[in-house]
Amino acid sequence: MKKIYIAAVLALSLAACNNKETLNPESVIQPRVTAQTALDTYIYNNFQKPYNISVTYNYIDADFEMGKYFYPPTEAKVQPMLEIVKKVWIDSYTQVAGQDFIKSVAPRQISLIGGYNMNSDGTITLGFADSGMKITLFNVDQLDVTKHDATRQYFHTIQHEYCHIINQRKPYSEEYGKITPSDYTANWYNIQLADANKKGFITPYSMLNDIEDFAEMTSGILSMSKTDWDAKVNAIPEEGRNIIRKKEEFVVSYFKSEWNIDLYKLQEVVENQMLSVLQ
Repeated sequence: MKKIYIAAVLALSLAACNNKETLNPESVIQPRVTAQTALDTYIYNNFQKPYNISVTYNYIDADFEMGKYFYPPTEAKVQPMLEIVKKVWIDSYTQVAGQDFIKSVAPRQISLIGGYNMNSDGTITLGFADSGMKITLFNVDQLDVTKHDATRQYFHTIQHEYCHIINQRKPYSEEYGKITPSDYTANWYNIQLADANKKGFITPYSMLNDIEDFAEMTSGILSMSKTDWDAKVNAIPEEGRNIIRKKEEFVVSYFKSEWNIDLYKLQEVVENQMLSVLQ
């Protein structure tokens, strides 16, 4: 029976092969067509066309950490967030560093996530820069420009992550890490702000390592006016204040020597852009 069954199948197969039908040259599989929305047009005109930066907002990349629940942002929140990104980051750097700066020093992708990125240690990741190629911003659904402190935190995150990309292009001197070499710790989240300040760190998170320290100093300067920055630093006890001022001097010098950017001028421009966003 087994041999007969095989023979029958083989006969049918040969008959099918010898059936000379004319095949339709057009594929029966039709490509998926996605309608271009007003949001897509905004992204193309403001990010992709001028800066070659793609923006993903309606799906979750496969390269995110497994075991976490992420979801796309509410679409109505996407353009308001991108308008902030463009004004506070792109437009500010363009005004101070020139038209071509962002084109030459920019991530190729911005990914927007609707909710928080919760970590196992109880901390929350607000954003990250991936190998200089992508910036991811979380918690987009909570954007509310009438809540000034919370909105400034988004500004801080944008500047922090972009600082990583700048440093990846042109690393700062290892001398920066020698200013407070013995106080970096993986347990930064257990340290209070006042205690971090006394040790010469602008935030507890800056105590993780010199890379985050440098980015926190940069984003701290670029997240408030010069007046507010000086008031914040001057309120810190003398020992910590002197260390933070030393770090500030290092950061300002790096931006000038490596990128020909006056960081205080950039701070002024960023602040004006932030004020235009806040309601």
